[in-house]
Amino acid sequence: MLALWTGRPEGDLGPAGGVGLEERRRRVVDRPWRWVRQVHGAAVAVVSSDDGGPDPGPVDIADALVANGARSGPALAIFTADCAPVALASPQGTMAAVHAGWKGLVAGVIPAAVCAMRELGATDVVGALGPCIHPECYEFGPEDLAVVGEALGAPVAGRTRSGSPALDLPAAVHASAERAGIRMIFDSGACTACSDGWYSHRASADPKRQALVVWRG
Repeated sequence: MLALWTGRPEGDLGPAGGVGLEERRRRVVDRPWRWVRQVHGAAVAVVSSDDGGPDPGPVDIADALVANGARSGPALAIFTADCAPVALASPQGTMAAVHAGWKGLVAGVIPAAVCAMRELGATDVVGALGPCIHPECYEFGPEDLAVVGEALGAPVAGRTRSGSPALDLPAAVHASAERAGIRMIFDSGACTACSDGWYSHRASADPKRQALVVWRG
């Protein structure tokens, strides 16, 4: 399995990317993309491994895509501008692309994606986390912090640069992965709000989106 996280240099790759969107996507991964209408929940869309035709639009309302990962199959894509883009893979070739904001993590989007992979025959699932917002930039209300911590059974509280309560989104992703019984083998360590290299809704109200793209090489 191959996974790639894009940024500003690749341009806006989200559904509202406008003129030249298909060409920009093809420059990143030259095969049909499958994507979903993201709603910050835990629904999973299972994509057929032989679904290699032209991009027809979103395949479902969901926040994760799972496929068996045929070499000729489509690429799976989710779009972010601060939420956590998580790639999942297994030795059997089953793969997933997961859009994990705090609401999706509370709802259980990572365990749901892992469950869907295992139903397709995956065994040892591993995960990788791309650029997302980090606690130094993610001020968060104490009540919502308590909700996330209770749902994940782990400390997820941090502090912003100014000392305000913050959500540690990477810590929340790792906690959810542990509860799902998978190993996280990569974490980019990059904060989308701290650099000009990525689009950030929180830092600059960006309407544009970068992509996580997962495919079988």
